Amino acid sequence: MTQTSSKILLIYTGGTIGMIKDADTGALRAFDFNNLLLRIPELKLLECDIETLSFEEPIDSSNMNPDCWIEIAEVIELNYHKFDGFVILHGSDTMSYSASALSFMLENLGKPVIFTGSQLPIGDLRTDAKENLITSIQLAALKKNDAPVIKEVGLYFEYKLYRGNRTTKINAEHFEAFASLNYPELAESGVHLKVNKKQLFKPVTHDGLIVHKTLETNIALVKLFPGITAEVLTSIFNTKGLKGVILETYGSGNCSTEKWFLRLLKNAIEKDIAIINVTQCSGGSVAMGQYETSEKLTKIGLISGKDITTEAALCKLMYLLPKQLDKVAFKTAFQNDLRGEMS
Repeated sequence: MTQTSSKILLIYTGGTIGMIKDADTGALRAFDFNNLLLRIPELKLLECDIETLSFEEPIDSSNMNPDCWIEIAEVIELNYHKFDGFVILHGSDTMSYSASALSFMLENLGKPVIFTGSQLPIGDLRTDAKENLITSIQLAALKKNDAPVIKEVGLYFEYKLYRGNRTTKINAEHFEAFASLNYPELAESGVHLKVNKKQLFKPVTHDGLIVHKTLETNIALVKLFPGITAEVLTSIFNTKGLKGVILETYGSGNCSTEKWFLRLLKNAIEKDIAIINVTQCSGGSVAMGQYETSEKLTKIGLISGKDITTEAALCKLMYLLPKQLDKVAFKTAFQNDLRGEMS
């Protein structure tokens, strides 16, 4: 594998990685990515051509939204045939959501799109930004027989490349900020770059990139807890225009068997509100019907999210709802693995 002659587009959306600390005042200010090679001369050793593009107004990842995802997707669409790979610099707080969203929006992706960021600014003395940036570019540039090695949306952080739609941010302070508890890492950076080829996503077709730009945002995320009231849930399910709900249940997909609760879910489904059952556990899978408490959910029409993350479930719901599928087709589509997001 080699990265010789690869052309990489570095897209800066915002976030900590794009900040630099003023040595005199200690204040953080935006980094000028046009001077990237001057600040990080190590990039010259990668033997690939790097171009940079920044959002006109970089945003904090806490303000990330579907319009920004569409903007990122359009940049990739516009430059798809000019570059061998893409590295997206992004704030860590919502990076798993963005990586998941882009995985669904970029159908037939045949090149790497790698998200990365950092816990400390790029100008900080102890920053993790340089390693994350350098290795992300190196991974995006990998080729074999003149073709990209990685052909999916990934997320690189602290020596590991993960499938983007399998990740969750698990720590706000450690450099090991992300985990992929239900799927092995795609690559690991040590003395050498070790790529786990068997774990890489293999696109079904190579007919060309299709970019989906319509996302449904009239959805809700509901996390069950002991004592949740009918009044609270009723207000959510009665939201005008509500199209779908991600329901975070206990353990392997269990929930209350109270009659009012099941009636509320049944009524919502009869009003064509899609309800996806995902576990609120960090790892593991929903197994509807394994226990009596989840068997009734199957009967009233809840859709199993299997081992999908909450982040990926939300983005998959946003992606599928605009397709106007009937209930059976929608359930089939959601429960099928589209981009490696579920086992």
